[in-house]
Amino acid sequence: MKSFGSAVVKVRHLILILSIILLVPSVWGYFHTRVNYDILTYLPDSIETIQGQNILMDEFGTGAITMLIVEDKKDKEIVALEEEIRKVEHVKQVIWYDTFADITIPKEILPEKVRDAFLRENATMLAITYDSSTSSDDTMDAVAGIRKVLDSGCYLQGMSAIITDTKDLAEAEEPIYVLIAVILASVILALSMDTFLAPVFFLLSIGFAIIYNMGSNYFFGEVSYITKALAAVLQLGVTMDYSIFLWHSFKENELTHADPKEAMAEAINETLKSVVGSSITTIAGFAALCFMTFRFGRDVGLVMMKGVAFGVLCCVTILPSMILLFEKAIEKTRHKPYLPSFERIPAFVQKHYRAVLIAFVLAWIPAVYGYTHIDVFYDIIQTLPQNLPSMVANQKMEETFSMNNTLMILADADLDARSGDLMAGEIRDVDGISSVISVDSFLGEGIPREMLPEEATDILYGGGYQLILASSEYITASDEINRQIDTINEIIHRYDEKAMLIGDAPCTKDLITISDHDFTVVNWTSIGIIAAIILFVFMSLSLPVLLVLVIECAIFINMSLAFYTGTSLPFIASIVIGTIQLGSTVDYAILMTSRYQTERASGKDRNEAVLIAHKMSIRSIFVSAMSFFASTFGVGMYSGISVISSLCMLMARGALISMVTVVFALPAILYLFDPVIIRTSKGFLRSDT
Repeated sequence: MKSFGSAVVKVRHLILILSIILLVPSVWGYFHTRVNYDILTYLPDSIETIQGQNILMDEFGTGAITMLIVEDKKDKEIVALEEEIRKVEHVKQVIWYDTFADITIPKEILPEKVRDAFLRENATMLAITYDSSTSSDDTMDAVAGIRKVLDSGCYLQGMSAIITDTKDLAEAEEPIYVLIAVILASVILALSMDTFLAPVFFLLSIGFAIIYNMGSNYFFGEVSYITKALAAVLQLGVTMDYSIFLWHSFKENELTHADPKEAMAEAINETLKSVVGSSITTIAGFAALCFMTFRFGRDVGLVMMKGVAFGVLCCVTILPSMILLFEKAIEKTRHKPYLPSFERIPAFVQKHYRAVLIAFVLAWIPAVYGYTHIDVFYDIIQTLPQNLPSMVANQKMEETFSMNNTLMILADADLDARSGDLMAGEIRDVDGISSVISVDSFLGEGIPREMLPEEATDILYGGGYQLILASSEYITASDEINRQIDTINEIIHRYDEKAMLIGDAPCTKDLITISDHDFTVVNWTSIGIIAAIILFVFMSLSLPVLLVLVIECAIFINMSLAFYTGTSLPFIASIVIGTIQLGSTVDYAILMTSRYQTERASGKDRNEAVLIAHKMSIRSIFVSAMSFFASTFGVGMYSGISVISSLCMLMARGALISMVTVVFALPAILYLFDPVIIRTSKGFLRSDT
């Protein structure tokens, strides 16, 4: 270990040169990593809704459908618009009523089912299918191409349109996220540290780590837009304290080493020894996300595990190299830290630790109640800015056609015409269904399917299946549409036991079930992994329970505030935020406990050991928590994407709550449980060392 620090100092110039060179492939990888903007694609392939989506793509050559509302246009103008849309690359078909009936037929004598599906007073609706999946780059390019040929009075609605708008919004906001995080973190560091320039190098070092991390995502093939948006901010927040520790260690070693290079070599070794244990707990927290059935957890978990590892590596190589290179400039910007001494808090807790413990126990009651009653929403789309073109189109679709969702049924192509017509009729009679498009419902009983135009056949038949489209008035993830899905499933399985109901709403219904399972699995997995690490680090049976209880209390308080403030949280937040908060802030508890162990092993009594540990760690905990808060709070306030805003606000609030809980509750717990700790742990008494 000692040789590592010396080696870094010796080749510091080479390290800086190589680190800059490595930015080139990393930046290339960053810009060539595909971003996935469809959260539903992370559902497991084993569920029926995803299997049905795959059948739609493989057998029908169609992976996406959008709806186009056209107002105040003559039939000839609409036909001309159809032709323009068909010319857009990756558009497969455009379905209008002229797909099933000649346009010369007066609308008044068209079958009522046709009129209901496509016509409303001064408006008409066209369905556009694509030869690529809902969230593919080709489909998003096609959506952009269609919008170019549209004029006023045209509204493109559907998941692919929403995903395209989400992409545009996310790409516009992401650079601002990083800028906000860097500015606010810089302010916190400049005020809390004894130099203005050192924090600049902290941020540069973390910046290198972030670029390496984001660039290496190329090897994953793609990442979620949520992961891409949060990774840099989250990595900045959770790895900043590594840099702070290196700096403090360097300044302490300068007091005993005349040569700054020797002081830095020793600081690197001390930092590496300390942050390896700290980073392992953080990595373990993110690793727990990989146990989610919903693969988004693996997406963010792997990226952040890698990000923490890069953060540690850059902290003990690039950062010390920069500090040594610019040491004289850093010294010129030294100043007195603008932080309080925090002397009163340790004394207060020592004097009133029983009262603090009572408050800690009582806090669990409202925290648990609020935690178990938070309101969670699953339809992230509804929280997007309402002025996005796709959201305006959604509103127009609801007002004009009473339609919020397109449900797709895959049924046996050999289902007889009478059964097909009866099934479509039953679906049409379900509450909240405004129209149904199917072969048999259009033709009616007695008319052979061979009479259907070839264009319609290509759209509605494929691979032994027939496609039925049903328009629902209900919004995704609502109780109404979930009951509607159950009813339609019961109907279609009576006529065809292998029939599948697919679409965004059925996928979201599956997501609700899977999320409930993932919530339990991830929470217990993260607790188990981190408790095991604490047990190994401290060789203690009691400390894993005590430390996890402290952080879990902070998590419960953080989440419960959503209930008490009447805030609805995105389902992703309810699953991942506890794991993130546990993994990223348990370091505060480990820092204080490690110092308590050192002092206890050196012969100090309980009161003196806890008091010293409290005094020596409180400043570091404060700076680390405030840095985490700063890097996430500004993004949470700024972002127009609700899931990103909610996650960042929860992380920011969680950092502060964890800080307060550790600073007050943990010392009180150490005072009370000291006899238990020393009897169930190794290394806490002089005789054990």
